[in-house]
Amino acid sequence: MGRIADMVTRRWVAGLLALAALLGAGALIGVVGQAEKPDGTLTALPLDSDSRAAAELRQALPEADGSAAVVLFARDGKLTEADTAAVEKAARSLPGAQGIPPQVSEDGTAAVVVVPVASGDATRTADLVAEIRSAAKAGLPDGLTAQVTGPAAIQADLAGVFDGANTRLLLATASVVALLLVITYRSPVLWLVPLTVVGIADQLAAVAATRTLALFDVAWDESTVGILSVLVFGAGTDYALLLISRYRDELRTTEDRRAAMAHALRRTTEAVVSSASTVVLGLLTLLLSAFPATRGLGLACAVGVVVAAIFALVVLPAALVVFGRWVFWPKVPHVGSAGLADARSPWRRVGDAVARRPVAVAAVVLVALGVAAGGITQIKAGLSTADQFLDTPESITASQRYGESFPAGSVDPVVVMTRGDEAAGKALAEKVSAVDGVESARVAASGGGVVEVDAVLAGDPGSDEVRDNVVALREALADSRDTHVGGTEAEAVDTADASNRDRALILPLILGLVVLALGGLLRSVVAPVVLVATVVGTYLASLGASWVLFTQLLGFERLDEGVPLLAFVFLVALGVDYNIFLVTRAAEESRGHGPREGMLRALAATGGVITSAGVLLAAVFAVLGVLPLVVLAQLGVIICVGVLLDTLVVRTLLVPALAVKLGDRFWWPRKVGAPAAAEERARVDA
Repeated sequence: MGRIADMVTRRWVAGLLALAALLGAGALIGVVGQAEKPDGTLTALPLDSDSRAAAELRQALPEADGSAAVVLFARDGKLTEADTAAVEKAARSLPGAQGIPPQVSEDGTAAVVVVPVASGDATRTADLVAEIRSAAKAGLPDGLTAQVTGPAAIQADLAGVFDGANTRLLLATASVVALLLVITYRSPVLWLVPLTVVGIADQLAAVAATRTLALFDVAWDESTVGILSVLVFGAGTDYALLLISRYRDELRTTEDRRAAMAHALRRTTEAVVSSASTVVLGLLTLLLSAFPATRGLGLACAVGVVVAAIFALVVLPAALVVFGRWVFWPKVPHVGSAGLADARSPWRRVGDAVARRPVAVAAVVLVALGVAAGGITQIKAGLSTADQFLDTPESITASQRYGESFPAGSVDPVVVMTRGDEAAGKALAEKVSAVDGVESARVAASGGGVVEVDAVLAGDPGSDEVRDNVVALREALADSRDTHVGGTEAEAVDTADASNRDRALILPLILGLVVLALGGLLRSVVAPVVLVATVVGTYLASLGASWVLFTQLLGFERLDEGVPLLAFVFLVALGVDYNIFLVTRAAEESRGHGPREGMLRALAATGGVITSAGVLLAAVFAVLGVLPLVVLAQLGVIICVGVLLDTLVVRTLLVPALAVKLGDRFWWPRKVGAPAAAEERARVDA
């Protein structure tokens, strides 16, 4: 690494390298661009699930039977004759209605027209639903309202959430990063360098990630690029903060800025490479998920972290050395000023306080984490369709109003698919109707050797009752060959089962891989176990504390099934980052000062930069709340809380307390201690 560091920082080479990298990245972004997102019809459905098999069978039906939009006409009180005439006229004008007559509710308060919507991607569906909404609302009598719900409308409203989402996320993320960099560096110039480098890395990562996904035929959804952007900005800026902090420190002892950067880069590379490798390993475990979209997210984010690390270790140092020391103005580091490890900073004073009573500090922190984690016992998982939006869209309000005049489940019935002709479908409908919990069943469509039977189940949409009825229906049809139960409620049941399976498989695997990666990095057995245990404690505490925030402040009654796994992956991988930054510096300092003093000097040297990085990363993930989707808001809150806990409490208090108490045993079987005399001098100095 020494030769590479010298080359990257060499006169002329640095400027040319930075310019070539930035121009080359810009060319790839502009010319190649991101790959086109594949059809997302099945990306959210678990592989090998009954609902996925039903959806695949449903695709064999004629295109016009792909989905449906339910147009609801209603007013306060019963419909008038003028209302009925207006509804019949509107029904004839609805795109794709094909003269389908309206159905009036038994109480006469509402009427509906079910409009077939051809199968297609989310954008096409959204356009068709928009046309239907416009036509339905035209020329209605005063007091008569028209709203559109049903599967197609819900898909359109979900697509609307992501309309321009990547641009909003990028602008919000870049703004947060810029603000925090200005606050961190207190310089009008310096922040521009890392922000520019990381911003270009983010755009290149989106191109590289989507092209990689397309190359390996891995599906992804609308949220993938947005989450990728947040992660690249967060991780890339963290790496930049670490490098710049070490560079500033080296400028206090080295006159030549290129030599200072070369030394800083050599010292930083091990921590950044180890950190990035750990994060990538953690993210790649998501390839074992039952959900295609989760697999795509894992692979995309792994590619993004690699791009972020390369830019932080190659492009950023080359760009920084092009400028002189003045780039740090007004706080320009000069030779002879005290380094971070030697200064009596607030972090050193915190470390000294921890070292005086390590057992008491560790006990208090562990009790606090345990209390926070207690909220986990109250968590309820599984969002209904109506609970997925922060701002309730028309499709959800219409569905709720629909349930006041029609059987609630009929707006989005359970779909039973089988192979056969219409006669087989009628026999299946009779069998389905006889199952307890099924209120009605009918043949909805047939063609291509496939039959669809729609079944209305007892219970409110999203309730435990209706999902229990899905299970009962599947058990009743277990002996029917090539018959599968799908639809929104069945998909929710399969999502819960697959999420449980993912957690049981992936969570232990991540922990094992991270322990092995840390063991290889630190050449220790005890330290990796201790560090991973603290990160797991942070995760549990953040999940419990976030649940309290969700229920008491944010009004969320349930947690999305996929959030605990994604939060675990990000928190464990990123939480270990900060421990890596701390303990690699501690190992370096311990060679000359002993394990106790080495840990305290490492805390003094890295405390400021790690805290800045943690606050920045927490703020960046909180930006996910820009999108009005509950799953992203929940993920952002949990990671934000977890990163702050890890940065301000666990890494600052718990890890140093445990390391000081364990002493040489923390590093076992590695030997990092100084001779006894040096250790004694360090104790006296402390």
